[in-house]
Amino acid sequence: MQQQPLLEVKNLKTRFKITGAYVHAVNGISYSLNEGDSLGVVGESGCGKSVGVMSVMRLIPQPPGEIYEGEVLYDGRDLLKLSSEEMRHIRGKEIAMIFQDPMTSLNPVMRIGRQITEALELHMGMDKKQARDRAAELLTMVGIPRAADRLEDYPHQFSGGMRQRVMIAMALSCMPQVLIADEPTTALDVTIQAQIVDLVKKLRDELGMAVIWITHDLGVVARLVKNVAVMYAGFIIERSPVEDLYVHPSHPYTLGLLGSLPRLDSHERERLISIQGAPPDLVDVPQGCPFRPRCPYAIERCVEENPPLLPVSITHESACWVDVTTGRPR
Repeated sequence: MQQQPLLEVKNLKTRFKITGAYVHAVNGISYSLNEGDSLGVVGESGCGKSVGVMSVMRLIPQPPGEIYEGEVLYDGRDLLKLSSEEMRHIRGKEIAMIFQDPMTSLNPVMRIGRQITEALELHMGMDKKQARDRAAELLTMVGIPRAADRLEDYPHQFSGGMRQRVMIAMALSCMPQVLIADEPTTALDVTIQAQIVDLVKKLRDELGMAVIWITHDLGVVARLVKNVAVMYAGFIIERSPVEDLYVHPSHPYTLGLLGSLPRLDSHERERLISIQGAPPDLVDVPQGCPFRPRCPYAIERCVEENPPLLPVSITHESACWVDVTTGRPR
């Protein structure tokens, strides 16, 4: 019997009204996540990655934002139809999020211990002592030494990497079923990035959580997730298992992203590829394929029709009218 997805996003659309015009940030994305699964959402800045997961969490400020179409089914319930109070009980307890910048996400005038125990008291019904003991356990679990003592510290007393570990501890405090990580390593140096990725991977395997990892770095998702969705201009333009994406990229944009990564297995001094042009204006999304002005494979059909996700294999889909391996129309 086919497994019912834990989280299923269907045709999600989000826009922002700014100075009388709509910015179409997310334009009908769909994906599903089973228990214990991991999904990487990849794309350049401004492609709608963060807005997509913020919409799932119902954290879009309204106004100017508006989730105007689609469904977000979690355990059979549409999160977009729940009341604010019902959503508050899911957010943090069932679905948790690690934000991009821990310095702006942590309260600078509240001790770290209180920021963790607050959710434990609210969602798990713990008393102050139980919550404090659990907070120390969580800090130890994410690799912060002298955890019990550090509960009394403020965010500015931690390094960037340690603050991100605190954010992970807060996200894991109520043992969520789904963990969303929104570019949690962007502001960190390379060695700390690797430590955070390894930590999330280890905790995912130990706790059995489903993980959505948002990033612009294809190199990070290679060792962390099972499946990848590539976004461009608010659309998912390619979706596949992570190994297949690297071996058989099937969208010109994905080819460009992979070509811009330095490779250790390259024996010759090859120049990195740059994608010419700039992303489209999301106030006026073009009629055809949004990548067409930058695409070396574009054909006449790309001007008129934006391709849906078309099957490349049983588990691989690409939104392109052209077979990039042959250069011929599909």
